[in-house]
This record gives sequence, structure tokens and C-alpha cells, in this order.
Amino acid sequence: MMANVNDSVIYIGVTGNLPKRVMEHRLHLGPGFTSRYNLTKLIYYEPIEDILSAIEREKQLKRWSRAKKEQLIERQNPRWLDLSHEIGLDIENLK
Repeated sequence: MMANVNDSVIYIGVTGNLPKRVMEHRLHLGPGFTSRYNLTKLIYYEPIEDILSAIEREKQLKRWSRAKKEQLIERQNPRWLDLSHEIGLDIENLK
């Protein structure tokens, strides 16, 4: 899950390469929802090996209310910090 700097918008997506995808969001590569809403903070992620299971989980999370998503995020990341460093991204050097 990605969020903007004031955590007002949450994006849920699935990828086979999380570090690369987060970098693309941070650098605003390509038009779309994440660029339009400046979604640059990785606030929650779940490693899932099987792509079909990952897609099913994505669909499940997208059906949840905002409140339920916030509860999930806050169990792992109560301060809504950018977790990019946990997946090996050096966010200070991304320009």
C-alpha cells in the first residue's frame, strides 16, 4: 500500500518487484493514479509468493473500508512511516 505525504489517499497494488515498483511511484514514472495523488510512501506490504494469491489478496483489500485498511496498516506501521528502507530502497538518494 502506498500513501501520499499527509496519508489522505491510499493505493493498493500488486507487483512482482516491490522495490522497482515503489521507485517508479516515487519518481512519478508514467501518468496515473499514483502520480496524480503523489503516492510516494510505502506504508504496508505483504510478501506473497504465488501471484494468483497476491491478486486475490489485492482484490480483498480493495473491498475493505478505509477504517479496516487503516487498522491493518497500524498493526504493522502505527506511525505510517515510509517503509521503503525495509525493502532495500535508499529513499534519500532517489531523485
